[in-house]
Amino acid sequence: MTHYSDNLPYAFCEQIGKEIRDISDEIPFEIPDSWEWVRLGSIVYSRGQMKPTSDFCYVDIGSIDNKRQRLGDTENIVTPDKAPSRARKIIDVGDIIYSTVRPYLHNMCIIDRQFSLQPIASTGFATMTCYSGLLNKYLFYYLLAPDFDNYANDTENSKGVAYPAINDDRLYKALIPIPALAEQHRIVAKVEELLPYIERYGKAEEHLTALNTTFPEALKKSILQEAVQGKLVPQNPDDEPANVLLERIRAEKQALIKAGKIKKDKHESVIVTRDKIPYEIIDGKERCIADEVPFELPDSWCWCRLGDILLKLTDGTHSTPKYTEIGVPFISVKDVSAGKLDFSNCKHISEKEHTELYERCNPEFGDILLTKVGTTGIPVIVDTDKQFSLFVSVALLKFNQELLYNKYLLYMINSPLVQKQATENTKGVGNKNWVMRDIANTLIAIPPIEEQHRIVSKIEEIMPYINTITK
Repeated sequence: MTHYSDNLPYAFCEQIGKEIRDISDEIPFEIPDSWEWVRLGSIVYSRGQMKPTSDFCYVDIGSIDNKRQRLGDTENIVTPDKAPSRARKIIDVGDIIYSTVRPYLHNMCIIDRQFSLQPIASTGFATMTCYSGLLNKYLFYYLLAPDFDNYANDTENSKGVAYPAINDDRLYKALIPIPALAEQHRIVAKVEELLPYIERYGKAEEHLTALNTTFPEALKKSILQEAVQGKLVPQNPDDEPANVLLERIRAEKQALIKAGKIKKDKHESVIVTRDKIPYEIIDGKERCIADEVPFELPDSWCWCRLGDILLKLTDGTHSTPKYTEIGVPFISVKDVSAGKLDFSNCKHISEKEHTELYERCNPEFGDILLTKVGTTGIPVIVDTDKQFSLFVSVALLKFNQELLYNKYLLYMINSPLVQKQATENTKGVGNKNWVMRDIANTLIAIPPIEEQHRIVSKIEEIMPYINTITK
């Protein structure tokens, strides 16, 4: 039994038998004169342990709702032959059970009901039955307090590597501040009066934290959506309309096809708008696509398919090459999934194998790479003249960079307009694939080239401010 007295030689001291020792450095905070510091082990006891010999109700760590510190509603009835080796501790109504494993310290509760069978708790709990003069709810609320958490989490008390835990001996040596029984009741009454307000505050704080976490990303998406709808910057009537721009792209593609430099697209389309209703023409056949078009564009803009503005859409090799320790960088999804081209951890292939692959898929400065397997829809601008090869998981988008601003295409692909289509058209179960046909068929919004530059300038003016929200 521990004992404290003003007659002893220290400000805070403990007497066990004839031994008196100074415990001033253990006292976590000051308490009123009418209160006493006591060791936890002197105010509670355990009902002991038993090995189940008949069916029983097992209470383990997962039985506790650690958000509300309440016992779950469902009884976990176990037969003795299926009893876990940890099912040993006897408990009853009114007992406090306290998880001693550090990650689950708040898996604790007061046993507040009768069970249909003998209840037995896991040895992962410290089980506490209060002696008379101590209100179990008062002790329970103190065990939830930060000061007690600090004690239980202290590395001197909580041992172990994978699942550090405080053992019963250290737990029962914890100092507990004890007021008179009547004051314990008043404290519990006040705590329970305030708890609903605290819970509401906690939910509001969780909501605010979630909002702070998601808001910057949501704001970025909103800005990109405004951009591709023609709402981010004003239109200039002196800009060359996008339909003229698209005709120049088509003419260039026809010339390259005729020269045998690129292949003709079997499904090349033209999208026209009549009375604000969009129609798509493929091989002379016309169909209304109003159900595909998510919003109305400014008059100087045009709808088109991604494949129609590209001079080349291809992907990397479909066969795993023979890797070399040094050589030409070989890029896959992991090397672009952060939204930039990263050579730091990529694999390498021989110059000979690269030359064979590069003839079909030749990424060059200013082109766009697009992830199409696994993590799909991430665009990256090629910002180097260094040669490299691509794996099938990454697509290459080549276009006339005088007629189309690659940064505008990058932001457009990142916008909800394209990302929604990428998600809807990604197929497969394991490593999902956004196939080339569906990439080419992606509906995009093209403004005049001058407006493409104004949009990019405005986005890059705004984005740094949004990034500061997350810091």
